[in-house]
Amino acid sequence: MYMVTMVTEGRRPLFGTVVGRSDAPADSAEAPRMMLSELGQRVAEELLSTSTHHPEISVIALQMMPDHLHAILFVKEKMEEPLGMALRGFKQKCNQHFRELILGVSSVALTTQQTGQTQQTGQTQQTGQAQQTGQAQQTGQAQQTGQAQQTGQPTQKKDRRGEDRTHGLLFARGFNDKLLLREGQLQRWLDYLNDNPRRLLMKREQPDLFRVQRNVIAAGQQFSAIGNRFLLERPIRLQVQCSRRLTDEQIAQKQEDWLEQARSGAVLVSPCISKGEKQVMRAAFEEGLPIIVLQENGFTDLAKHGGRRMEACARGQLLLLAPWEHHNERLTIRRDQCLALNELSRLICSL
Repeated sequence: MYMVTMVTEGRRPLFGTVVGRSDAPADSAEAPRMMLSELGQRVAEELLSTSTHHPEISVIALQMMPDHLHAILFVKEKMEEPLGMALRGFKQKCNQHFRELILGVSSVALTTQQTGQTQQTGQTQQTGQAQQTGQAQQTGQAQQTGQAQQTGQPTQKKDRRGEDRTHGLLFARGFNDKLLLREGQLQRWLDYLNDNPRRLLMKREQPDLFRVQRNVIAAGQQFSAIGNRFLLERPIRLQVQCSRRLTDEQIAQKQEDWLEQARSGAVLVSPCISKGEKQVMRAAFEEGLPIIVLQENGFTDLAKHGGRRMEACARGQLLLLAPWEHHNERLTIRRDQCLALNELSRLICSL
């Protein structure tokens, strides 16, 4: 099984619009949902009919979004050609719908504008002949002589495969795919797809809580951040730091003390390094209490969080701070970094 993601070229919102309210019950009239455009409807139909052309593939789920789609595909048996070839065929069919519904409208508008200009300059007869012949000869001559701009026609552009990119194709090149590997992963995928419209509405309603914020200053240190940066302005901030030598009973006692203060308005701050720190911050998170988490790895410009972390950001409960740049490698945090993060936590709480 694969979860496949495809985006429109230029991230154009061609497939429709997400409507509703992010906080509306799932069974209400205001529940988040996609209203598909005609193009979006055709693309969905093409994807859902994949098994007609490729019986080895079953479509388990599809979620259309304004500028992309997610699909879960089950390859039931060995295919004669790679999955990518089947998806390329799907893209080509969608390009036909794109040209008909989007570029076709643009072509009519362009022809109308040209006709009006020609009539104004006294070239009515020439324009009528061009319309009767589909303007094929005139367009061809313009392209051959490099007079595209003069005639108002766009210069034709082709990629290495010979496909016309004069106006761009519907989808960006390639696609992203994830392979099902673990138990429970399929249900997480299904939940993710179903929740996509609601998450988009949440981002629109409170964009600052979800975008990466650069140059956030706290304790004299510059951070990248995601979440509610106003937690830094709360009057009471408490550092959660637990020695690894603490017993479970001692951790439990400290946890209850910190949670009690957080229930009264304090913000808990920690890099969540030791077992005790993770336990306390997890308990605060589960209870919906405000927390600031420092982390070693920074954020890319398009970084985002899903699942419960996204819920926490939407509630203004969570702030993630990173003092260092992002890296793609899976690195074990060093001792000096642990010490630095703990010191930053202390300084943030001492402001």
